[in-house]
Amino acid sequence: MVIDVVLWIVFGALAGWIASMIMGTDAQQGALANIIVGIVGAFIGGFIVRMVTGMEVEGFTVGSLLVAILGAVILLAIVRMLRGGSRHHA
Repeated sequence: MVIDVVLWIVFGALAGWIASMIMGTDAQQGALANIIVGIVGAFIGGFIVRMVTGMEVEGFTVGSLLVAILGAVILLAIVRMLRGGSRHHA
């Protein structure tokens, strides 16, 4: 359904933006990157939570937002490690 896609985009944007603020990459990322990082982060975070706790993370809740942020932070850390870069100071 269209509303689900819109919710995924908004949810991904929020999770990606918060994660980019935590990781100090917000200046390098645009809105599209935040959305992608947030959505991919939700999958990563959900996978990790499922593996550790056996519980499924579903819906658009505060808990699932925190899981998405966790996954997005992990994703950004992996990208940073692969690029060999460090945090840029402005």
